[in-house]
Amino acid sequence: MTLGEKLRYLRSMEGTLRGLNRDMTQQEVVGAIKTELSENISQAYLSQIERGVRPHLTNKTRLLLAKFFKVHPGYLVDDPEGYHTELVSDFGETESRLDLWLVAGSETFRADTELSQALLAVSRHDDSRKCLLLLGAILDTPELADRLMTVLRPDMAPDKAPQSLNGSK
Repeated sequence: MTLGEKLRYLRSMEGTLRGLNRDMTQQEVVGAIKTELSENISQAYLSQIERGVRPHLTNKTRLLLAKFFKVHPGYLVDDPEGYHTELVSDFGETESRLDLWLVAGSETFRADTELSQALLAVSRHDDSRKCLLLLGAILDTPELADRLMTVLRPDMAPDKAPQSLNGSK
């Protein structure tokens, strides 16, 4: 992952953590750094870093961004070519990649405790792929999701669910 990709990812995570339900803009990051850390960085400089025009940070900027995003300063560099954050193995590669993706998703949506826990539960299952295929089959069967919700989670049944869950707008 390049430094620019990491900064875009951090802006996305920061937006989620701050309850924005979207990425923080570069301008919002600049404003938050000024307000919260009493330091200055320009939006143009952030843009150049993210686009790869400036592939390296000054030490001062690296420390400032690390402090703002609460990451180790060593994270704010390009990863070496061929570097992988996950364990690589031929055995169960699809399952392992899927589980890592689900765990990352649970972190992304940690503000929604129920959703985060559901993603972790699927990742812990012996066959996460089968769980997701089953979910797909349930959703493809008319009204089955609502019927199952009524039985398994009466508190979330369609007549009691928020509008986004029962299909209403």
